[in-house]
Amino acid sequence: MGTLHRIALFLVIIGAINWGLIGFFRYDLISSIFGGETTAISRVIFGLVGLSGLVCIPLLFRPVEDVEVDRTRQGNLNYGTEFGEEPDFTDIKDASKGNSKKEK
Repeated sequence: MGTLHRIALFLVIIGAINWGLIGFFRYDLISSIFGGETTAISRVIFGLVGLSGLVCIPLLFRPVEDVEVDRTRQGNLNYGTEFGEEPDFTDIKDASKGNSKKEK
């Protein structure tokens, strides 16, 4: 997404928040910040929000970009326990019977 689309999307979000405030609370945030609906700066902001909506129309029809996953990564998978490698207790079992592997 280019810089122009990001700026346009930001302005569209601001416009959506403003319209939500108007719809739910009858409070026009942009007009109250900049001195009313008829002031020049408020009209410029409203115009920029409207143009931003037009700039964002192609974003609606752009296909979703898939995230590429690196499947060629060769990792060292360790399926041992959380404490490291599993100990080898075969010598202990043989020693308890009286015949250790080391004695053979």
